[in-house]
Amino acid sequence: MSPKPPIICVVGLGYVGLPLAHAFGKTEWKTYGYDLSKERIEELNKGKDRTGELTNEDLKNTKVEYSSDPSIIANANVIIVAVPTPIGSDKRPDLKALKSASEIVGENMNEKSIIVFESTVYPGITEDICGTIISKKSGGKNFSLGYSPERVNPGDKEHTVEKIVKVVAGQDEDTANFLVGLYGKIVKAGIHRAPNIKVAEMAKAIENAQRDLNIAYINEIAILCDKIGIESKDVLDAAGTKWNFLRFSPGLVGGHCIGVDPYYLVEKAKSMGMTPKVITAGRDLNDSIADYIAENMILAELRKNDIQSKEANILILGLTFKEDVPDTRNSKSIDVINKLESAGCNVFPHDAQTDNNGNLEKESFYDAIVLLVPHKEYLEKSPYDFSKIANRPCIFFDLKSVYEKKDIEDAGMIYLAL
Repeated sequence: MSPKPPIICVVGLGYVGLPLAHAFGKTEWKTYGYDLSKERIEELNKGKDRTGELTNEDLKNTKVEYSSDPSIIANANVIIVAVPTPIGSDKRPDLKALKSASEIVGENMNEKSIIVFESTVYPGITEDICGTIISKKSGGKNFSLGYSPERVNPGDKEHTVEKIVKVVAGQDEDTANFLVGLYGKIVKAGIHRAPNIKVAEMAKAIENAQRDLNIAYINEIAILCDKIGIESKDVLDAAGTKWNFLRFSPGLVGGHCIGVDPYYLVEKAKSMGMTPKVITAGRDLNDSIADYIAENMILAELRKNDIQSKEANILILGLTFKEDVPDTRNSKSIDVINKLESAGCNVFPHDAQTDNNGNLEKESFYDAIVLLVPHKEYLEKSPYDFSKIANRPCIFFDLKSVYEKKDIEDAGMIYLAL
């Protein structure tokens, strides 16, 4: 199956699907974008993207036709599915959106369509689950499956779709060859052809799991440094002078990728009769960091300075899962807030990238200023700017060590960092 010319429909217009649709929309190929949210489609048709991935100018400079009517899928011969694959409260894969998208595709697709999945999954889901659903819902129409995992980094304007090597795989030789040419049209960094779909699925899952483990190791080292009474940043600066030392920083691990994808590997491993140890140890460690920050660092420092937690006014800076994005999904800042509130603290959350971005000017008010997510708007402020809203004494907790300890102390505050 090699549609000529390709007519593309991207299903799911979030952080992954919208930039992809936009990239294809800049080619000569007709491109459609489908999302079940009418609000999202109305927003895009007005030239606005709430995710911040595309500018108003970007949205104007494309020929993508957006719709919340699933019948638009019937116009395409290449369907690319890019919907979220989160985890549930039980930390097991939640495939509801993926299964729903597969049903919608099956009900609206044409004969001999090529259907490509970009969502992060464990090996076997594309063919065994999605393919089965599509076959049933389509009434047995012929189609071909492909998989090309998304690799975008929300908020990163350097590593965009066009600049990241694309992994592609097809269920047969013809489909794989077609996908190399399809994605090669928009990706300038190169195409890596995996031998089969399961290999491509596994490759994506381990990318984020590896990063999760690297951060977990550094988080554990940071805790040890805290107990010893030395700065983890100083240790990492020294260790980083060796040519083969991998530099990672301690911090909260949330969002919809790094803190989620390892659980997909765990699910698959357990289904194969394997008990994963390293993956789960890393996840457990990273999930515990929010409590450690709140209890063993912030609350402990309040007690050390004779500040009662039930009287403490604490400013939390940053509610998103990472800097310079408006996405709060699975943000671990919330866990820090919950722990502090359970101790009786008066917590004042603020985020420069979301609607929770009110006025910070409360002179000599805060007993602790907790910088969890260093958005660019916060980094524009000097230590003396923060000192104006600080009580005396005031703790300045700098999760990612973006300020110099001496500068914070010179501004009259107590410096803490993980």
